[in-house]
Amino acid sequence: MNSAKECIESGKAILGIEFGSTRIKGVLIDENHVPIASGDHEWENKLENGIWTYSLDDIWKGLQHCYSRLRKDVKEKYDLEIKTLGAIGFSGMMHGYMPFDAEGNLLVPFRTWRNTITGEAAKELTEVLGFNIPQRWSIAHLYQAILNGEEHVKDIAFFTTLAGYIHWQMTGEKVMGVGEASGMFPIDSSKCDYNSEMLDKFASLDKVKQFSWNIRDILPKVLVAGESAGTLTEEGAKALDVSGNLQAGIPIAPPEGDAGTGMVATNSVAVRTGNVSAGTSVFAMVVLEENLKKVHEEIDLVTTPAGPAVAMVHCNNCTSDINSWIGLFKEFAEMFGMDVSLNTIYGMLYNNALKGDKDCGGLLAFNTLSGEPVIGTDEGRPMFARKPDAKMNLANFIRTHLYASLATLKIGCDILFKEEQVKVDTIYGHGGLFKTKGVGQSILAAAMNAPVAVMETAGEGGPWGMAILAAYMVKKAAGESLDSYLSDKVFHGEKGSVIQPDSADVAGFDKYIETYIKAIPAQKDVCKAIEI
Repeated sequence: MNSAKECIESGKAILGIEFGSTRIKGVLIDENHVPIASGDHEWENKLENGIWTYSLDDIWKGLQHCYSRLRKDVKEKYDLEIKTLGAIGFSGMMHGYMPFDAEGNLLVPFRTWRNTITGEAAKELTEVLGFNIPQRWSIAHLYQAILNGEEHVKDIAFFTTLAGYIHWQMTGEKVMGVGEASGMFPIDSSKCDYNSEMLDKFASLDKVKQFSWNIRDILPKVLVAGESAGTLTEEGAKALDVSGNLQAGIPIAPPEGDAGTGMVATNSVAVRTGNVSAGTSVFAMVVLEENLKKVHEEIDLVTTPAGPAVAMVHCNNCTSDINSWIGLFKEFAEMFGMDVSLNTIYGMLYNNALKGDKDCGGLLAFNTLSGEPVIGTDEGRPMFARKPDAKMNLANFIRTHLYASLATLKIGCDILFKEEQVKVDTIYGHGGLFKTKGVGQSILAAAMNAPVAVMETAGEGGPWGMAILAAYMVKKAAGESLDSYLSDKVFHGEKGSVIQPDSADVAGFDKYIETYIKAIPAQKDVCKAIEI
C-alpha cells in the first residue's frame, strides 16, 4: 500500500485506458506493472439508421466518467489526488471509420467494427490488392462511402479509428500504433508502415482519383511500440480530467487496438504464440513464422504492436447471446423467490455443461446478434434448433451455446491450422468467456485442438495491456524488444494454468461444426424471414 501510494505521489504510476464494446476501463499500474487502481464506465453501441455507432457525446462522457471513477478509487485507497503520471496509453476497439474535415469536424457518425455494410468495397479491394480486406477495416468503410457516392468523402482531411481519435484529441498528434494501423490499411511488416505498393494501387482506382486528397495524407502516421507519440496537452488534460488536477506534459504511447493490447496482456507477441479474446466479439491471433500460402477471406493479416505479422480470425458475435440465456435463468430463479447472483448461475450452468454430450446430443445454436462475415451473413438472428430425438437436457443446452460462441471462430481457425498448417505452441485465453474457471478454457482447447492457458493477469485485459505498452515506452532499455520486455520484466516466466485438448472433446466439437456448417443456409433464410 505504501509503495503504491509513493508511486502515485511521485508521478511514476502509469495509466492505460481502453474503449471496449461494453465498457471503458482505466487501469493504473505501479513500477512493477502491478495494477494499483482502476475505474470504468459501462456503455452500449446504438443502431441508428442501420449503423452501429457511439456518439461523440457518449465517447467523451464515458471517458471522463471512467477517469473520475479512477480518481475516486485512488482517493479512497491512498487519500491522494492524481496530479501527474509517468505515461498514459489509449486503446480501443479496432477498425471502424471516423472521417474528419480540415477544421476537425466529424463528417459522419462513428461507424464501428460491428457494421457489416461494406461487402462490395471489401470484395473489390481484396481483388485489387491481392490481400484480404475485411468489412470492418477502415479502408473498406472509406471505399464503400466512395461507392455509395456519399457527399462527405470530398471533404475528408483525415480519418482514423476511435483510439486514434482520442489520442489526437489528447496530444494533437495524428499518429497510430502499427497494430491498430494494420486494421486500417495493410502493413508491410518489413518496414512497419503501410504497404506502399497497395497504397499506389488504391490511389490509382478510378473512383478514388476523382478526389483531391491523397490516401497517404489522410491516414495516421504509423509508429511502433516504444516510440514517442506526443505528450498530453493542456486541452487534453482538461478533457480527460474535468476536475482540473491532472497536469499537461505527460508522455503518451502510440494508440493501439484491443487486439494488440490483448496480445500484450497475455504475453503473446512472440512467434508461435497466440491468444483468443472472447467477450462481445471473439478473435484469435497467431504470430506467424512465415507468410500464408494464399488469401483467405476468413483470415485477416494484422501485426503485433511491434510490427511482426499476425494471422487473425475475427468474429462479431461471442457471449452476448449466451448472456441473454443466462439472464432467463436468473429471471426464473427470482420468480421462485431465490436470491442467486449471476456469477453463481454462470458457474453452476457452465460447469454443468461439461457433463453434456461431446457433440451436444443433437442440439444446435447460432449466437448471431449481428452479421458474421466468416459464414457470409450481413445480418444476424440468434437461432436454436434440435433434432426430434435430441438429448434435450440442461447440460447439452448450455454446452450448445458455449459451442455456438466459438463456432465461427473455429471455422476460421480450422483453415489456419488444418489448411495452412500454421503452428502454435500455446494459445492464451482472456475475456469474459474465461471467468468461470476451466470451462471456457476447455471448450476453446477443443475448438482449437491446442493447449489453452489462462494467466492470473488476463482478467486485467486490454487496459492493463495498454498500460504495459506505455510503461515499455518510458522504461525499456536501449535495443530491448517488446517480447523480451514482457517475458523478462512483466511476466517473469509465468505460463498460467494450461488445459490440454481432450481428444473426445475435439471430436465432438468437429462433429458439431459439421452440422453447424450445413445449417448456415437456414440462418440466412431466417435473416430474410425475420426482418428488423
